[in-house]
Amino acid sequence: MTTLDLRTQDGGTAGTITLDDEMFGIEPNLAVLHQVVTAQLAARRSGSANTKTRAEVRGGGAKPYRQKGTGRARQGSIRAPQFTGGGVVHGPKPRSFRKKVNKKMNRLALCSALSDRAQSERVVVVDEWRFEVPKTKEALLALENLSLDGKVMMVVSGDDNTAIRSFRNLPSVQIVEAEELNAYDILCSDWLVFTTETLPGAKS
Repeated sequence: MTTLDLRTQDGGTAGTITLDDEMFGIEPNLAVLHQVVTAQLAARRSGSANTKTRAEVRGGGAKPYRQKGTGRARQGSIRAPQFTGGGVVHGPKPRSFRKKVNKKMNRLALCSALSDRAQSERVVVVDEWRFEVPKTKEALLALENLSLDGKVMMVVSGDDNTAIRSFRNLPSVQIVEAEELNAYDILCSDWLVFTTETLPGAKS
């Protein structure tokens, strides 16, 4: 069972909070992490590359020269693949690169990534964000007060517009809503910052 100091926006503490062992206390499964992250990256590929076959290239309807008597190989179209400007053989066509990953694997990968960050002491829980109006300057000061450097993932609730607008202009901060939390983004971040509202399985 892992217990963390509950931090405040100004860097102080407001008690302690216990992390859920099922989410933050498991042994990371590297094989499942690799499989899920690979599937996530594959799903981001557009798969929109497209080449034209000889049937799709414009022109080439007329026979380029007569069948016999020229001494050359017989040809039926200048849009055949062997001609410049002709069709492409076995070229890429629009396709989906998605790989099927079931819900249990996704959850195990998420818990593995969260546990890895918890074991590295890279998880911070803030009681709440107290921005009266959206201010990037105050958001930057909050990061300094919490001693957060490198890439920071802020896990926020979708209706916390003041915090979202305060942090969104900082290049080192990635904002993710609690429902969109995923293994790949966690592994790409140096710090995970939750509020008591967005912390998965929180036990105060």
